[in-house]
Amino acid sequence: MAQDNADAGLMLAAIGGIGPLARQLGQAHNRLWYEQVHQDLTGPQFTVLCLLHTRGAMDQGTLGALANLDKSTAAPLLDRLRKRGLVDLAKDDSDRRRKLVRITDTGRELATRLAPAVVSVSDQLLAPFTPEERDQFLTLLRRAVQGPER
Repeated sequence: MAQDNADAGLMLAAIGGIGPLARQLGQAHNRLWYEQVHQDLTGPQFTVLCLLHTRGAMDQGTLGALANLDKSTAAPLLDRLRKRGLVDLAKDDSDRRRKLVRITDTGRELATRLAPAVVSVSDQLLAPFTPEERDQFLTLLRRAVQGPER
């Protein structure tokens, strides 16, 4: 019986930990995003458009790193954005092996138009917190995502 209680405590700790909470937060964010931001543009796609809008054209590898995309995700994501006319891909004149990614006017307009809704989604998710708690929560969340190795 003592082992059952110990096992139960461990099980409850497991399902009350970061994984289930992160999943629930992600589900809430995705629902609000779909309802209020855009049904055909994902968060990572929006991030890519914003990075290109604010930092200018860059090579695919740098963009993927800044957007926290792995190589297997970055190429298809950029291809979808290109097909929709939101980005252009071109060979880098200084290094023909590299692809430069540029935001189009259409992509810039879309990112600019959606930015207020994206901020609103974050504000809604953080509404239970005071401004100081929001800052602290986001700081701690960034630290947890970066992990000890970064």
